[in-house]
Amino acid sequence: MKTYDLVGIGNAVVDVITQCDDSFLDHMGIEKGIMQLVERERGETLYGAMTERVQTPGGSVANTIAGAGALGMQTAFIGRVRDDALGRFYASAMSDHGIDFVNPPVTSGEMPTSRSMIFVTPDGERSMNTYLGISTGLGSGDVPGDVAGNAKMMFLEGYLFDQDAGKTAFREAARATKAGGGMAGIAISDPFCVERHRADFLSLIENDLDYVIGNEAELMALFETDDLEDAIARTAAICSIVVCTRSGDGVTLVRDGERCDVPVKKITPVDATGAGDQFAAGFLFGLARGADLETCGRMGNLCAGEVISHIGPRPQEDMLARFRSEGLI
Repeated sequence: MKTYDLVGIGNAVVDVITQCDDSFLDHMGIEKGIMQLVERERGETLYGAMTERVQTPGGSVANTIAGAGALGMQTAFIGRVRDDALGRFYASAMSDHGIDFVNPPVTSGEMPTSRSMIFVTPDGERSMNTYLGISTGLGSGDVPGDVAGNAKMMFLEGYLFDQDAGKTAFREAARATKAGGGMAGIAISDPFCVERHRADFLSLIENDLDYVIGNEAELMALFETDDLEDAIARTAAICSIVVCTRSGDGVTLVRDGERCDVPVKKITPVDATGAGDQFAAGFLFGLARGADLETCGRMGNLCAGEVISHIGPRPQEDMLARFRSEGLI
């Protein structure tokens, strides 16, 4: 039976990226700098308006899994795609990256493969318009027990919490991983998702997870507080490892009461897409190796800094070599 260093469960989304100016956003009615969910018809309109598209297999946790795989971890990804052109592209692209994409494309139903139309303006801001499509149907039946049970680490994507079937699949996957001796954790993903499912999020974090990664807004949303320190402390009281990313202000990490604040070198982003996802890849790589908190944070920061220096959500530099040159491994 194959054992994985890291298994992710998340939305299997094809990222379709194009560059544009602010007047294009105004003309198309696209709100700048945020992620908006769109219906199928709006998605098709926006897709048709894009020029010089760059297509990559995306989805927040999938990007993390790709980054971890590039660091040499044995990885698998659990997600749903349709047996259509974008779905087949996604499945083969994941496999080409050395990631075991364990779910065959779905041939039944009408929902197409999920896609996110990402418009990058000259200031590096990304405006995402995501049509979730078939991803939203993920449930327990899509999570192979032998994959979850043989994962050293399981990483869940908060966006999938919007569906009851996704919540159930998460609990079962986390428990299977922990029963097999592994660790399970989540990327909170979105403060609005927290607002919709606060009680379920807190229950999952307290009862089934070993680590949680979120930004300032996400952690504060968990406890409906404007006090970040209070939010970090309260999250740490129910989960053994808490990571709070604070963009230009670095990252705060807490493990069993031990706290570490790791600064970040500020750089102007070319494209901020994937910063949090690649931070998670570096952090989880360090965690899997048994590194101390500061080293895990520094690895995460280096991966985030690399990905925002170019267009696209996945690393282009050999980050393992970078870790060696920085004396981290």
